Amino acid sequence: MKTISILALHLGYGGIEKAITSLVNSLVKTNNYNVEIISIYQIYDEPVFSLDEKVKVRYLLDKKLNPNREEWKRALQRLEPINFAKESLKSVKILYKRKKEIVKYLKESKADIVISTRTTLNEWLGEYGDDNIIKIGWEHNHHHNNMKYATDVIRSAKKLDYLVLVSKDLYRFYNRKMLNYKCKCVYIPNSIDNIPKRMSKLIYKNLITVGRLAKEKGYLDLLKIYKDLKDRHCDWHLDIVGDGDERKSLEEFIKNNNLESDVTLHGFKNSDEIEKLMQKSSIYVMSSYTESFGIVLLEAMSNGLPCVAFDSAEGAREIITSGRDGYLIRHRNYEAMEKKLLDLMKNEDKRKELGKNGRSKVKNFSSDNIVLKWEKIIEKR
Repeated sequence: MKTISILALHLGYGGIEKAITSLVNSLVKTNNYNVEIISIYQIYDEPVFSLDEKVKVRYLLDKKLNPNREEWKRALQRLEPINFAKESLKSVKILYKRKKEIVKYLKESKADIVISTRTTLNEWLGEYGDDNIIKIGWEHNHHHNNMKYATDVIRSAKKLDYLVLVSKDLYRFYNRKMLNYKCKCVYIPNSIDNIPKRMSKLIYKNLITVGRLAKEKGYLDLLKIYKDLKDRHCDWHLDIVGDGDERKSLEEFIKNNNLESDVTLHGFKNSDEIEKLMQKSSIYVMSSYTESFGIVLLEAMSNGLPCVAFDSAEGAREIITSGRDGYLIRHRNYEAMEKKLLDLMKNEDKRKELGKNGRSKVKNFSSDNIVLKWEKIIEKR
C-alpha cells in the first residue's frame, strides 16, 4: 500500500487547509493508501476541519515556535525596541527550525508520494526530496497578474514531477510558462465533500455569505450594498459566516448604520452548521475581490442556492455560468449587484431555475470524482 504525505503550513482555518482535509479524507476512504499530514505549525490542539481517524498527523515544531508575525508587528508599531529585538530573534529561530525540520523529514521520509501546498515547501521538496518519490506541488493561490508571485511559483516547482492547479485559468497560465521544465502541469479542481440530500426551498428571505473576514473578501462592500438595499425597503436578512481580522470593522459599520437586527455575524461554523444556514437561505452572495477557486460557491449550489458574485473573483468565473446558475457582476458595479439581488428576491421561479442548474453542476466536483483525478497522477509509477 502506497504512502502519501502532504506538507502543510498548519491545520487551522483557511481554504488550503480545508482542501487538504477534503483530499486526505477522500484518499483514505479508497483504502488504497496510507495518508499522513506533515504540518509545520500546531496552531490549535486539534485540526479545525474534521479528519478521518485513519489519517496520521505529525507536527514538526513545538507550539512555542508558532508564527509570531503579529507580536513582531505590534512591537514595531508601539516603538518597543526591546520587545522588537526579542520578537525578531524569535522569528529568525522559527524560520531556521522550520527549514531544518522540513529538510530532515524529506531526507528521512519513506513516503511514495509527497504533495506540497506552499511555494517554499515546493522548493525544498524539489531540492531535498528523494528522486524515487513522486513530487507534487499543489497551487491554490491566483497570481492576480502579480508576475513576481507567478515567477516564484514556477521557480519553486521546476524540479517537481507535477504542479496541480485548482482552476482552468491557472492551468492555462502555468502550462504555457513551464513547457521547458520537467514538471508537468495538471488541472484538478477542489472537491466538495458532501452533496445534501435536499435543497433549500428558496422561500426564505435570507441572503448568506461564508468566508474568512479579510479585506480581500470585500465584506465592507457587501454591507454597503446591503444598506442600499435596506434603504430601498428590502426586508431580507443578511447572514455572514466566518471570522477574521475584519470583524471589528464590520461590527462598527453594522452599529453605525443601525443594521444590528438585519445582519448577523455568526463567526466560524462547522460544515453541518453552515449547511443548516444555507438550507434556510435563498441567495448566496460573494463580494470577494479575489478568489482562487471558491469552493463555498459549490457548497451553496449543492444546497440549491443561486449565486451572485463579482467577476473580479477568478474562482467565481470558474464556477458560475452567468444567467444559468447565478450571475457574475462585472467591474465590481454596486448598482448592478443590487439590481440582480433585487430581481432574484422578487422572482422565486428564477431562484429555483438557477438553483436547480447549479445543483446539477456540483456533481462534477464530488469528492468521489475528484479523487479519481488525483489517482491518475499518484499511480503513474
